[in-house]
Amino acid sequence: MDPVVGGGDAPLAVGAPGAASSGPGPSEGPDGSRGSAAGKRKCRAPSADPKPKKRKKKARPPAGPGYTVHEGEDMLLVISNTRQHDDLDWCPKKKKKMTKKKKTTTTEKKTLVEGKGEKNTPQKNQHPAELAVSGEHSNKTAKDLDNSWGDSLPEEVLVSIFQMLVVQDGAVPFLCRVARVCRLWNVAASSPSLWRRVSVGYCWMAPGQSQPPTMEKDIMDTFRWLAEDRFSQLRAFTLNHWKKNVDFAVEAVSRSCPQLTSLTLSYCTGVTGTAFQSLAGHCPALESINVQYSDYQVDGLAHLLDTNGSTIRRLLFTHGSQNDRLLAALSRGCCPGLELLEINTKLDSGFCQLPISIQALQRGCPNLKTFRMLNVIPVHKSARKGLDSPQGFPLLEELCMATTAVSVMNNRDLWELLSGSPRLRVLDLRGCSQVTSQGLEVLPCGELECLFWGQFHNSKVGLPSATNDLHKLTEKWGRSLRELDIANHLFSEDDLERAMGHLAQGPDALRYLNLSGTRVTPTAVRLIIGQTMALSYLNLSSCRNLRRGLKRLYRGEEDVRQLMVALQ
Repeated sequence: MDPVVGGGDAPLAVGAPGAASSGPGPSEGPDGSRGSAAGKRKCRAPSADPKPKKRKKKARPPAGPGYTVHEGEDMLLVISNTRQHDDLDWCPKKKKKMTKKKKTTTTEKKTLVEGKGEKNTPQKNQHPAELAVSGEHSNKTAKDLDNSWGDSLPEEVLVSIFQMLVVQDGAVPFLCRVARVCRLWNVAASSPSLWRRVSVGYCWMAPGQSQPPTMEKDIMDTFRWLAEDRFSQLRAFTLNHWKKNVDFAVEAVSRSCPQLTSLTLSYCTGVTGTAFQSLAGHCPALESINVQYSDYQVDGLAHLLDTNGSTIRRLLFTHGSQNDRLLAALSRGCCPGLELLEINTKLDSGFCQLPISIQALQRGCPNLKTFRMLNVIPVHKSARKGLDSPQGFPLLEELCMATTAVSVMNNRDLWELLSGSPRLRVLDLRGCSQVTSQGLEVLPCGELECLFWGQFHNSKVGLPSATNDLHKLTEKWGRSLRELDIANHLFSEDDLERAMGHLAQGPDALRYLNLSGTRVTPTAVRLIIGQTMALSYLNLSSCRNLRRGLKRLYRGEEDVRQLMVALQ
């Protein structure tokens, strides 16, 4: 018997496999094609009035209140009849429907844009303009979207931002790193105006490690590329802690930077005359040379001063065994426009003396404005006979002879230096114990702003027992002094009170006052801080006439004002 389909919910009866029949086989259709039993059932004509199948309704929780009211003695309890997770079974899964809807919409959009779908008509709820916009956004790749924000930023604005960071952090390695962000940043970072001041340190490897040949080649290639592609407008160049290839670096900079005006070699070794010859031939505008704490060939630097000395304005070097050649070149007048001369010494060098002829130096450098000898004791060297006596340093504004060792400078040496310097503003004589207040009083400078005359513990041996001449100095410079250091001087109490009184009568210009180790009294301290409102640094450590708790360093105007309250 053939299988038949019953109406309604009648069960489906299927004949046994292999049963004989007059029609086609169980696996063939009416036209002889092979098919399944389900295919046979679909080919049979349906009944006259087919009834669509009704979906079974999901079971619903029983109607009724979902709580029970229980009346207690003094309260009314409302207890839920449902369990904690019962409501979750009946909540429609809205998230899945939304996800399917979004996926369908995205698929339809892609079909509309690519033209591969069956229909290109817009959706009922979607405006045609929205379809056009969505099509444009779909054409953009993720890479274009990531880089589009940088294209809208003007290059001039980006260069201005980089300029502020370069002033704060330096050009290297900042500009080298930002140049790798995108094309716009690379173009902005390569602006020559950002590469006018460059400082290069030894940062390719850890200290103490040996340098392999491959790394040395990479360093030279990188530096050569910087000099040729970035240093076209370089003005000031600094090289720090290089032990090899210093000549190569200096030559590369000098050949690529004709506008170079300042060169600093700090803690570098192996600087030969070749580097100085390259500077002399390619840098006609060089004005400043700083070779402090570096090992260099003195003859090469002296040759540079002889050939290009007319443009040199600043010269800084460290005391060495052959520095007399540099001083001889300066005394001959090879650098007539020199404005700053600084000679220092290494911290582990100990007692250093430098024979120097002050008169010859005054004659060779008449435009000197700043003269510093730090921890270097000048030894008087007589000039050749027959030369006219110079008029000192007429333009000198700063003189520094500070030392932590025993100084041999006296009043006569000081007068020889400053007899013709009426424009002096800064005088640093820390450690010069043989200079007295009488020697300072006769100086021709009348507008001194900074006087550093403090004594160190090892330099107090040659000081007199007590003097009463400090008030003469404060009376002379009380209206112009901004900073005063008289640490460890043995002035009397009365002299200190008179000196503080002269400072208090000034135009409120004092900012820095160091009285540590002196005999200053509370009355003198109260007088000075009560009248000088701008005082922001006051050192009263080791002052025996002050009570415990007040002998310390005071920083800031508020801290000084609190001292005034404590003294009252």
